[in-house]
Amino acid sequence: MSARTTTPWPLVALFTAGYLAAYLLPTTVGRLDAGLPLSATQAGAVGSVLLLSSASAGFLLASRVDRFGPRRLARAGLLLAAVGYGTAALSSPVPLVVAGAIVGGFGSGTATTVAATGIAGRRDPHRVTTLGLLGVSALAGALYLTIPRLGPAHGVPLAAIACASLLSLPLAGRLPAQAPAAHTRRAASPLPHRRSGLLLAAAMLFWSLEQNALWGVSGRIGLTQAGLTEVTVGAVFAVALGAGLLGVVGAGALGPRLGTGLPIGLGTALIAGCIALSSAATDLTSFAAGEIAWNTLYPVVLTYVIGLAASMDPRGRWAVLVGSASSLGTACGPLTGSLLSARAGYPAMGTVLAAGLLLVGVPMTLVALRPRRGTQIVEIPVPEMPVANHPVAPVPAAGSPFTDITAADSPFTDITAADSPFTDIAVADSPFTDITAADSPFTDITAADSPFTDVPVVEISVAPAPALDSPFAKVPVTGFPLEAVPAQRDTYATAGPRHTAATVSAPGP
Repeated sequence: MSARTTTPWPLVALFTAGYLAAYLLPTTVGRLDAGLPLSATQAGAVGSVLLLSSASAGFLLASRVDRFGPRRLARAGLLLAAVGYGTAALSSPVPLVVAGAIVGGFGSGTATTVAATGIAGRRDPHRVTTLGLLGVSALAGALYLTIPRLGPAHGVPLAAIACASLLSLPLAGRLPAQAPAAHTRRAASPLPHRRSGLLLAAAMLFWSLEQNALWGVSGRIGLTQAGLTEVTVGAVFAVALGAGLLGVVGAGALGPRLGTGLPIGLGTALIAGCIALSSAATDLTSFAAGEIAWNTLYPVVLTYVIGLAASMDPRGRWAVLVGSASSLGTACGPLTGSLLSARAGYPAMGTVLAAGLLLVGVPMTLVALRPRRGTQIVEIPVPEMPVANHPVAPVPAAGSPFTDITAADSPFTDITAADSPFTDIAVADSPFTDITAADSPFTDITAADSPFTDVPVVEISVAPAPALDSPFAKVPVTGFPLEAVPAQRDTYATAGPRHTAATVSAPGP
């Protein structure tokens, strides 16, 4: 099995560590609200700042992964995430918690950027994205079952993210130290599919914002509106993420069979209905139904969107930029959900978000349905050839179809005199051997009978051209001994020299 078809576990680990903060956002915001002197809106703002820092890392590093190297950048991102989230988990002053969240968010975004760039360079980016979503969904589901049993401290989910980053460090050491040579050679190449990429990035920003506006307040909906306990809400989230695993497995099994337009368009419409149902939940049944159905569909559509962005640029720049736009929308989601729910209530918030999601799904579907043709540019170095001065414009060496033809490639290299079909033809076999002057029809024509006898002869002196101006100046002249043959110029005056002169005077191709 080739290296290109093996499972890229380092990329899967980076993907999992980078996206874990967004998956644990509801419990993180809820713990900040309950464990620190913060209001619900302020806790949502802290979550937004964390994810905004993560998005800024993607925008800053989208085109710099090749320069710094995937291994070095991945290690730096994971260390920043561990230090930042660890500091926020162990601190009680709000400014220190916010500073740690910002540093940790930047580390998560760095890890996500390296993962997205590496996934885009794989033969099947959809498959690797599916594995990454499986990993982060499984880990987040296990944490949702575990975190409520570890006490009410605000730092428990933050410490879990820090530990996941540290556990991913050994796998990050298996990444290549330098970017692939193909990426390095095309470092200055422009972004392909600019219009489609910008449209997809802008739509993805609002797509993520509307979904995470609900995700950021889902915990409070379950606790306050549906009247559930934290353990029950955590169990619902764990089951929902488990259903998301099944959705990701199904998306991986289908692959590109359904294309990208149908899963993105239809999936977004179904997610809008789930958001409306979950935001209006007043009991366990409606809350669980909305959350489970939503989390089943969300990663399915996300895999196709990330795969679509990765297919638009083999260097992964669109995958990083679209992912960063998604992180930016995710960052603004908790604050948006908190403001909407505080002013209009949870059901009205869900209606607004569902309507906006339906509108955003239209341009995303159009981009997915638009055909794209990949163009591969191959650079072939051609050495420069000196061209002598000539009145005819010289043809550059790179434009000649015969530049690389050598003597060894010629089909006539090994032909010797013995192989010639004309070797054994003797003079006696020539059909013109017996023609004499007496047989010529022009024998009796004298000078007096010529119509050109009285034409005056004018001598025109022409200066000889310098030898250096001719492209054949250095071609050696080889003499060939010929037997003396009677000239008989009048016999061949029409067909010989005049046609030859006309042929040689015409320039070649």
